[in-house]
Amino acid sequence: MIVIGGGLAGLAAGIALAESGWRVRLFEQRPFLGGRATSYVLPDGEHVDNCQHVTLGCCTNLDDFYRRVGAGDKIKFFNRLVFLDSKGRRGEMQAGVLPAPFHMIGSFAKFAPLTLRDKLSIAWAMLNILQTNGRTWDVDQFGGISMLEWLRRRGQTQGAIERFWRVVLVSALDEELDKTDARYGIDVFWKAFLSNRTGYRMGVPVVPLAQLYDGCKLAIEQKGGEVNLRATARSLQIENGAITSAQFDAGREERADAFILAVPHTAIANLLPDEILRKESAFRNLAMLKTSPITGIHLWFDRQVMSEPFVTLLDTTTQWIFNKTALYGTTNGEGGNSSKGQYLQLVVSASYDLLQKSRQEIIDLCLKEVRQVLPVAREANLTKATVIKETAATFSPEPGVDRWRPKQETTIKALFLAGDWTDTGWPATMEGAVRSGYLAAESVLRKEGRPHQFVQPELPADGLVGLWARN
Repeated sequence: MIVIGGGLAGLAAGIALAESGWRVRLFEQRPFLGGRATSYVLPDGEHVDNCQHVTLGCCTNLDDFYRRVGAGDKIKFFNRLVFLDSKGRRGEMQAGVLPAPFHMIGSFAKFAPLTLRDKLSIAWAMLNILQTNGRTWDVDQFGGISMLEWLRRRGQTQGAIERFWRVVLVSALDEELDKTDARYGIDVFWKAFLSNRTGYRMGVPVVPLAQLYDGCKLAIEQKGGEVNLRATARSLQIENGAITSAQFDAGREERADAFILAVPHTAIANLLPDEILRKESAFRNLAMLKTSPITGIHLWFDRQVMSEPFVTLLDTTTQWIFNKTALYGTTNGEGGNSSKGQYLQLVVSASYDLLQKSRQEIIDLCLKEVRQVLPVAREANLTKATVIKETAATFSPEPGVDRWRPKQETTIKALFLAGDWTDTGWPATMEGAVRSGYLAAESVLRKEGRPHQFVQPELPADGLVGLWARN
């Protein structure tokens, strides 16, 4: 078995198949594993994540993957989400004593940045989601409406849209509301906030992202496999409707009984013959998938400027601030050992407006916003800063996008696909990537005649929602 691609999808597929008795050979063009969800080291020894990646309590497959590779203890879960607006008003999301779906009613009632009218409109839309168990009459799986249109049909106030729905969903789905299929937006609130008391809990890595995958290489090699880094695939050979080999740099050719192609959808066309791209709709339709950017801004101050592990900002370009000094402790190289300074990572999802801005323009903009919401930062000196733009970070979950997403099993014999862009039922998340890898592994074993299920069930509905669903 050859797996091409060492991101989450390829790793999930490779480890699942290695545990099932396959000799897995994984090839990754970069010098590290993790794909887009990784980190690199600065000259002073400090690690910087490509972008801040988090998980939620409802991400059952990502949790399973971390357990398989021994990284479960490198994720810290938080029960409280903090929101700040430009006027210093604070809101929180935290489960109280009531059962689902009323577990957040206490914190929601005290959410200062929202008016009473905002809250009433939000409650009405939430009731609509509850009444249909996360499905609504005007959302169709193929060719559905946008999330913004869905909200407008339910009379959402402008404040509710900008200060609640957009804040949560742009971060979760990396796309603006008018470009997002409403089905995905509804799924976020159903799975994370309504159906289960723990679905919303946020898990944040307490080590640089690259360190999450330390156990992946070992997990494959212990089962007799191998992991090849700096191994760039150049083309796949297809003969008589079956894949026969893969060509890598320096004329290296590799053969196997089966291949899993776990690369970004934008890279597929460079690997397959033109005839296959024209003939097979699964590959031809990939051109219909659009991409969306994410920008990470890294700021180092000469003193402590915030105490929370992370906060969400309202009415600003900056969406999240992560207190990396507090999250990492002493696990982040030389820079992480400073007892005086503080390292913050800012995240802007669907960052189209930042793509044409210079590094300094972005730093100036975000630094101004940080100082606006964190008073201590106004007196602090910025000692270092950097910006990382991921121009094609995810595929865009636009209305009807699922019609273009291929299955993991292809019509080409022995060729399988993995990636968050394949048909997983989830948007472009780490959970979706792991699901795709597990689904690809299931397809391989099913073709082999010994089916096995790797995909974990969704977090079950509990509390009153569980009773409602059963009845």
